[in-house]
Amino acid sequence: MPELFLELFSEEIPARMQARAAEDLSRLAGEALAPLNPAAIRTFHGPRRIALAAEVAPRLSGSTSVERGPRASAPEQALAGFLRKHGANRDQLRVEGEYWVLDKSSAAIGAAELIADAMPPLLRRFPWPKSMRWGGSSAFTWVRPLRRIVCLLDHEVVRFDLRDGDDDGHGLASGDLTEGHRFLSPGAFPVISCADWRDKLRAHHVLVEAAERKRVIAERIAALAAEKGLTVADDPGLLDEVAGLVEWPVPLLGRIDAGHMDLPAEVMQVSMRVNQRYFALRTATGEAAPFFAFVANVEAEDGGAAIIAGNERVLRARFADARHFWDLDRRTRLEARIPLLDQITFHAKLGSQGERVVRLARLAAIIAPQVGAGEALAERAAHLAKADLVSGMVGEFPELQGVMGRYYALHDGEPPEVADAIRDHYAPRGPSEGAPASPVSIAVALADKLDLLAGFFAIGEKPTGSGDPYALRRAALGIIRIIRENGLRLSLLPILTTALDPIRSDIEAALRRAQQDAARSAGVPLGPTARGNLTTPGRIPGSTETADADGLAVIGFITDRMQVHLRAEGARHDVLAAAFAARWDDDINRLLARTEAVAGLLGSENGKNLLTAYRRAANILRIEDRKDGPHEGPADPAEYRIPEEHDLALALGHVASHIDEMLQAEDFSGAMTAMAALRHPLDAFFDKVTVNAPEPHLRRNRLRLLAGVRAMMDRVADFSLIEG
Repeated sequence: MPELFLELFSEEIPARMQARAAEDLSRLAGEALAPLNPAAIRTFHGPRRIALAAEVAPRLSGSTSVERGPRASAPEQALAGFLRKHGANRDQLRVEGEYWVLDKSSAAIGAAELIADAMPPLLRRFPWPKSMRWGGSSAFTWVRPLRRIVCLLDHEVVRFDLRDGDDDGHGLASGDLTEGHRFLSPGAFPVISCADWRDKLRAHHVLVEAAERKRVIAERIAALAAEKGLTVADDPGLLDEVAGLVEWPVPLLGRIDAGHMDLPAEVMQVSMRVNQRYFALRTATGEAAPFFAFVANVEAEDGGAAIIAGNERVLRARFADARHFWDLDRRTRLEARIPLLDQITFHAKLGSQGERVVRLARLAAIIAPQVGAGEALAERAAHLAKADLVSGMVGEFPELQGVMGRYYALHDGEPPEVADAIRDHYAPRGPSEGAPASPVSIAVALADKLDLLAGFFAIGEKPTGSGDPYALRRAALGIIRIIRENGLRLSLLPILTTALDPIRSDIEAALRRAQQDAARSAGVPLGPTARGNLTTPGRIPGSTETADADGLAVIGFITDRMQVHLRAEGARHDVLAAAFAARWDDDINRLLARTEAVAGLLGSENGKNLLTAYRRAANILRIEDRKDGPHEGPADPAEYRIPEEHDLALALGHVASHIDEMLQAEDFSGAMTAMAALRHPLDAFFDKVTVNAPEPHLRRNRLRLLAGVRAMMDRVADFSLIEG
């Protein structure tokens, strides 16, 4: 198949947009050229270009078809609409039976012609997050000025331009010319294929593969660091970004002045990454090293000495700014910063950060005894947890919230457990960050996340679809990880119920403030925007008991996220659903234990056969219950006629007498083992017993016996949800 190659060469594309742009190019080209069956699509992206290579059919074959139109007696308007739809005229129609018929035919079209027709509209609708116009009056936009278009099919140029009516499209037309490195190999040169383009660009100091640029950067920086006995601090996001900034990466090492080495390592790393895109280095003991790595986009004649000196000079200025904040912040105790949090709005309906801190301190003290933490320490840590938000350093580098709080707490003489909890209460913020492990940190981290969920659920701000502006899914996953990784046994509903009372008080206070502000500014009070202190009751699933509806909704949200998380780990979604549906539970580790036990049962031979028998029983009951069911209540032993009925009833009674006790004791594996004992008597029952006996009383009794089996198994899991 012929090779299609397309390169779009422009001014520098923001690094964060490049990969997505390559994906969009692949998607749009695949849709526009679908008649040519594009295959083996490859994309490339870099600072000044996105490109695509694909195999396509050489031509689109001609075709004929017959389209049936409206009835011959249909109104003229219907016939006119049919003709417009197919781009035909009346002379092309014929009558066949009672209908107008159109014989359609299309001539064969070469791939080059189809590509030339498809590319201009594709480029005009390209979905850049931000785009710009440049020069003249053309309406054509691109992320940065588009300079060249290479479009080749089987080594030949596919000719098209971006004119559209009176719009000249900046005079851009396709050709075979591209450009190399802006400084090392300036000027245009022709290419004839993707391979030729890649090889010639390499000779002109451009690496077109993003993965290769990343590999070169990572390997060469690591080698430079190793020469000094150092390692590179892991920062995959920075590596991705830098690979999108340079076409010909030349890693270099600079030195950090000794006078700045007393700055916190996190401050140094964030300042280097955010301001200059530098890589932090570490010593063998994991401490900050007096060197930094960066990537130049040129090979300098002096080996990079002038470039290194310039970057060292810039970094000294950046670190001087950081030192200013570091020294200034430590003059004010964290405790003294807390009143300033009243001036920061957490959410219009949930009050200020100061009000939230009061809630967190109260909730952390309640959680603390349940996770082995001291109440006073947990309360103190929660009280100080948000104070660094009003520090100069966090104002400059928001990524350091919590981190700086720990340093300032230690400087103030707070206990180490309190300082660590201030740092850790945001964790885990992603899959690469560990969950808090010390008791005080656990208490404050759980309080922070549970308050977040409870608050936003109380005001009706729940995630919908892919939208999650308040990162509630991340908070739920953080709760799951903290509880799971630390083996905690917590009933979440009472904690959430406790959390919701002060939240509703703060909602009412925020509402009153909003009404007062509205009254002062417009003279018209706002209508109610929150439910105030009213608690909406909700029924606990599978129970007659009620609880706070928002608390139940949060528990449901957390268990939903747990199912998603476990599926990502490879667990069967149907087993999870079956275990979760059997019995409502707000203890995450108990839910997990039951799920693992059900999975273990289904992984055994007895379990597989028992599931088959369960399905057979459930199917029979579903059909018969529609006729004259439900068939509930205990079976009558006096109605048993054959030994297999007695055997199944005896086995069922034995299991039923122990399974509730085992479930209560959380011996889920034992419950599964006991339930597996039903396999043989149930198989024998179906082999020897006619369930739908002609005698109504025998049929009813046997259905009740099967209903007892189903009900007993459903205490452990809803086996009807198991697939396969």
